[in-house]
Order: sequence, then C-alpha cells, then structure tokens
Amino acid sequence: MNEFTEILKYTIPAIIVLITSVILIKQMIRNDQSRRNYEIALGNQKIITPVRLQAYERITLLLERISPESLIMRVNKPEYTAKQLQVDLLNTIRSEYDHNVSQQIYISSQVWEIIKNARTNTVQLINSSASKVKPNAPAFNLSKIILEDLMLQDKSPVSMALEELKNEVKKLY
Repeated sequence: MNEFTEILKYTIPAIIVLITSVILIKQMIRNDQSRRNYEIALGNQKIITPVRLQAYERITLLLERISPESLIMRVNKPEYTAKQLQVDLLNTIRSEYDHNVSQQIYISSQVWEIIKNARTNTVQLINSSASKVKPNAPAFNLSKIILEDLMLQDKSPVSMALEELKNEVKKLY
C-alpha cells in the first residue's frame, strides 16, 4: 500500500500537468487558427472592397445611362420616327443592362432587384408612351410624351434605385 501511495504522489501531478498542457495547447491552436482566419478575411476584404466599389460605380453609371432623360439625349436623332426611337431606346437599355449584369455579384440581392425593377419600369414607360404616338410620328413627339409621363411619377424608378444603391454603399463604411 505504501508503494501505491508513492506511485500516486508522482503520477497524479504528472497527469494534472499533462491535462493542463493539453488544454493550453488546444487553446493556443484555436487562437492561432482564429488569428489566421481573421488575417485571411482582412486580406480578402482589401481585395474585395475596391472591386465592390467599382461595381457600385458601374451600376450607378448603368442607372444614369438608362434614365429616360439621358437616353433621349444620347439616342434621339432628328430623322428618327417614334418607332425607330422606341426601338433604339429599348436596345440601348438592353445593351447597357447586359453589359453590367455581372456586377450583381457585388451588391445585395435586394438592391439588384430594385435595379432590375428600374430597368423594367423604364422599358414600360417607353412602351406605354410609344403607344400614345403614331409609329411614323416624329421622334420628338415620343420624346416629349416620355418626359411628360416621367414627370407625372412621384419619383423616377432610376432615382429610387440610385438612392438604394447609395444607401448600400454607406453601409460599407
């Protein structure tokens, strides 16, 4: 029995030291892994943030370019008929949207939906305005009706989308 007590005097402290060492090593490994994950996330953030900001800039440019006021100024030609202007406006919107569709991965789903709605509402505005004009009428008539219909709206779809986009950018900072 005396020998057993002697063995316990040496093994119990050794077991306690072993358990303490294992716990401390596990904690150190966890902390080190956590630090590495943080450094990776920080590195990714340094890469992603500028790309996201560029995406916001491109989406802003898209919205500005598909706004009816801007579209009419860019696309309208004196020799166009109303139908030609309508087709050209719609093609320009489609082209601008298709060119920037990949930017959706950098912005929230909610804001992307608002941008898609702005595009759809702008197309609807152009089509509904075009239905009020004879296809062979001068393009000026269609331009005038589009702008009048736009002024009847409380807020243009493009300006609402721009506001949401700006709010999302503000959340980054």
